[in-house]
Amino acid sequence: MEKPQKKQVHLFYCVECEELARKVASLSDAIQLRSINWRNFADGFPHLYINDAQDIRGQHVAFLASFSSPGVIFEQLSVIYALPRLFVASFTLVLPFFPTGSFERMEEEGDVATAFTLARMLSVVPISRGGPTSLVIYDIHALQERFYFGDHVLPCFETGIPLLKQRLQQLPDADNITIAFPDDGAWKRFYKLFLHFPMVVCAKVREGDNRIVRIKEGNPEGRHVIIVDDLVQSGGTLIECQKVLAAHGAKKVSAYVTHAVFPKKSWERFTSKDTEGAETPFTYFWITDSCPHTVKAIENRAPFEVLSLAGSIAEALQI
Repeated sequence: MEKPQKKQVHLFYCVECEELARKVASLSDAIQLRSINWRNFADGFPHLYINDAQDIRGQHVAFLASFSSPGVIFEQLSVIYALPRLFVASFTLVLPFFPTGSFERMEEEGDVATAFTLARMLSVVPISRGGPTSLVIYDIHALQERFYFGDHVLPCFETGIPLLKQRLQQLPDADNITIAFPDDGAWKRFYKLFLHFPMVVCAKVREGDNRIVRIKEGNPEGRHVIIVDDLVQSGGTLIECQKVLAAHGAKKVSAYVTHAVFPKKSWERFTSKDTEGAETPFTYFWITDSCPHTVKAIENRAPFEVLSLAGSIAEALQI
């Protein structure tokens, strides 16, 4: 049988994602990069232009977005709302990191679930000739957030974990790996993807006014332990997990997160030496390129290593 012909996709991208977009296009001759003039008026509001807009009529179109701060969301939403209305055959929005995902519920009256707000904003993307927009997101913080989206958008949830598993196979101690989760939430999210690995589950417990990380189950002794989570902010929990794993005999400790947010350069605590000059206690710290600002900041800085989503995104655009 002949292989099904790949659909030709016209891929637009925000400024932050140019490097990732170029990687995606380099992996498939079915993906053609298209450009947008990202300009501003004197008052700071966007003055945008989709180059050669008439050429995408009847074509499959995608947009690679990065909502790294509230300030860039408006200009990208303006483009995202415009592209499906240019008489395109289908529209796919790739938003690798859904930034409000950890603010998905109200715990007391007055809390604002901003994940729901962003989902509503994306749910009113105009439909294209092919129907609802396909929305590709990696390792969203809570799977139930799929129910926040309206019928005009079809969320397609992907994961970066296969990239980690491929990398683990290349390690010299690949037969001595244990997967650790910093809390029950991470375990619930990812454990089914690691059924062939020994596992350790940690938990935060309260001792007086302090929150202490303890091992809830599993044994890290003598193992290369990989802490796995969906995202990192300050990194404090990962550091506490490393300490308790090492105290229980872990031979080496590494970490993986899909989304390395690291506000206020908090990644520096993983690259700097301690007061006695000892190196960082993490052997490896793997991240993906879902947060482009972080990728540029940690380039060539041990223990960080970037596992690119480019191949996975190229495949997702063919769905």
